[in-house]
Amino acid sequence: MKRRKFIKYSTIGTIGIAGSTGLYTWQVEPFWLEFVKKKLPVNNLSKNLIGKRLMQISDVHVGNRFDYEYIIQSFKKAQQFNPDFVVYTGDYVNYENEQQFEQLQEVLTHSVKGKLGTVGILGNHDYGKNWAEQKVADKISTLLEDAGIRVLKNEQLKIEGLNFIGLDDYWALNFNPEKVMNAYDSDQANIVLCHNPDVCDLPVWNNYKGWILAGHTHGGQCKAPFLTPPLLPVQNKKYTSGEIDLEDGRTLYINRAVGHLWQVRFNVRPEITLFELA
Repeated sequence: MKRRKFIKYSTIGTIGIAGSTGLYTWQVEPFWLEFVKKKLPVNNLSKNLIGKRLMQISDVHVGNRFDYEYIIQSFKKAQQFNPDFVVYTGDYVNYENEQQFEQLQEVLTHSVKGKLGTVGILGNHDYGKNWAEQKVADKISTLLEDAGIRVLKNEQLKIEGLNFIGLDDYWALNFNPEKVMNAYDSDQANIVLCHNPDVCDLPVWNNYKGWILAGHTHGGQCKAPFLTPPLLPVQNKKYTSGEIDLEDGRTLYINRAVGHLWQVRFNVRPEITLFELA
């Protein structure tokens, strides 16, 4: 093949590959939901809870940046697993204005709830612009509670022998982890819900040993194989996604998010996590 033809066909091929990749990252992977299944060994877990299913849903991000009918369909798929517990780890909206309240209310009519209990925490986006609008957080909390999701704000709640410790968002107005971490009982079966995994590096844990379920990062949304995602909204760049041993008796799990800030994903599929208690 002559050099000129080679360059021509190579260019066409490169454009074709780039176009296909762009279409995939825009129209395919953002909606290619994965149900990730994992064991969750919990200290002091009672025998009657062994084998029960706990579902984590994080970073729903209802708003105008993608068709949230996808979230409704994801919830319907998740309901088929009939979870015993469901935890929501923050960021229910991409907040722009009060329209998101109506959108979230529509989505929450299809929300997944546990047979034994359903709890949630708030994320930074649930505090509106600059993470500083208390009235936005209050309204979202009300919508969640009305939908049967108990919102924990630096609080703990024991359900059927499993104690959920919920921290308010690190970047927002009401972050006060000491309030609950200084009051928890280490002899209980505890699980911490914490939106932003950077909180794991703060001196607030009061010798807690156990699991921390987080979100916030979306796994970076786009990630080249074997490399750290270039854009992560955390200081500790080790906190991308999945299970991370913090090497002090704590284990962090970062959910990759069911929704997204922008409709683009590559090598980071959206996730709902199914934990089997052990």
